[in-house]
Amino acid sequence: MRLLLLEDDKTLAEGIIKGLNRMGYMVELAMNLSQAESALKTDQFELAIFDLGLPDGNAVSLIKKLRKAGQPVPIVVLTAWDDVDTKVLALNEGANDYVVKPFELRELEARVRVQVRKANLQLNDVINCGDLSVDIASQQCRFQRKLINLTRLEWILLKQLALHVGKIVSKEQLETACYGWDSDNESNSLEVHIHHLRKKLNPSLITTIRGLGYLLKDESS
Repeated sequence: MRLLLLEDDKTLAEGIIKGLNRMGYMVELAMNLSQAESALKTDQFELAIFDLGLPDGNAVSLIKKLRKAGQPVPIVVLTAWDDVDTKVLALNEGANDYVVKPFELRELEARVRVQVRKANLQLNDVINCGDLSVDIASQQCRFQRKLINLTRLEWILLKQLALHVGKIVSKEQLETACYGWDSDNESNSLEVHIHHLRKKLNPSLITTIRGLGYLLKDESS
């Protein structure tokens, strides 16, 4: 899952990115409003995390601009200003949620997860697809009630497919979720991980749509 982090404090940003990477998120960093706006215009993200106070202004202005332009990406705001007016202003301009600094990473991850779930019309953190159960919160996968051990990249791929169950996810989307921008991964590495994932589950569960990408079959009905 690909996130955009707008944060000018490099030390804090590195800590957030490292922690979210361990939780299966691919995070791209923007350090000012201009970089964030450019990234959102040219690339797709499941969610954005905005610090409010930036060197080139307040992120509330960017939130307002994005919403006016019809940009639907969920936005979680980070703020050191624990006052009602600031939080209400950010929410009124289009932010989906906020976290007050200092915060624990698990709180931020939980709020990220909730917003991604809402954006994908998920009622809870467990996605059931026939005999397959994917628990986004605990990062566990069960097939026919048996716990399946997955590598980090296999988990990222499965989560991305599960969040879009029944829909085609492009090879480019999956590669970006696993490796980020401008990755130098081998050309067939995605196919290798998909192959291993199929072997651990039902080989027919993940379908290759030639020229388009991959699809996790919706077997819940």
